[in-house]
Amino acid sequence: MSMTFSQPFPQPFPQPGDFKDESEALYALINNAPGDIMARTTGFKGWRVEHIIGHLHMWNWAADLSLHDRGVFTKFYLKAGPAVQAKGLRAFEDKWLDGLSGRELLETWREFYLKMAERFAEADPKFRVKWGGPEMSVRSSITARLMETWAHGLAVYDVLGTVRQDHERIKNIAVLGVNTFGWTFINRKLDIPKQTPYVRLTSPSGAVWEWSDPDNGNCVQGDASEFCQVVTQTRNIADTNLQVSGDAALKWMEIAQCFAGPPEDQPAPGTRHCV
Repeated sequence: MSMTFSQPFPQPFPQPGDFKDESEALYALINNAPGDIMARTTGFKGWRVEHIIGHLHMWNWAADLSLHDRGVFTKFYLKAGPAVQAKGLRAFEDKWLDGLSGRELLETWREFYLKMAERFAEADPKFRVKWGGPEMSVRSSITARLMETWAHGLAVYDVLGTVRQDHERIKNIAVLGVNTFGWTFINRKLDIPKQTPYVRLTSPSGAVWEWSDPDNGNCVQGDASEFCQVVTQTRNIADTNLQVSGDAALKWMEIAQCFAGPPEDQPAPGTRHCV
């Protein structure tokens, strides 16, 4: 079944614009970097910058495909899924890119995400789309692309020695991190703790974001960017100033994972940082 959307909905939702803005910030960072930045090796699994951009581009393409053609997406994921589960994505993505690399890849990625953001903005945010796991809403799908762009982008900022200045749009990622509390345990075949931790974060603007009951004995509080780094596994909890108390909160922050796929572990302490 294919779906097209010719008119924007009366109340546009912000996530497509947030996704575009985060992507544009990463593009500007790379485009303005001196030398052959695309060939630089990052702290993320030894991937080069071009590997990160290729990864983002392929899964942007897949999310866009899922929005408009469920059948073709299903055929694609029949091939991609085994590579995800076997942790063989690098080879699969290289084959899919078919030699696209360097600055040509960078410009192709940008050209696609700009048009993709427009298409998602015109879609019903509640429309259900297929993915590798359970179906999700259009809003959740583009939020996941924002999260991936932000998370993988940090490795590029790090290798360039640039401290990223985050914006309020990372609340989308914080919400995703909070909402995947249970998933984190289910994904590892562990019992979900009975108490959902209270989360209190200070946003980039200084606003306070809060979730859950502050009197339940489990708490995570601190900087919103650092919380997002932990739930996306771009920093070890030991490399942040987050304050964590209570058994459920402590266990969660050790294994937090707000993205789909098999269980992954946080980077070792001190191994992911701004050089």
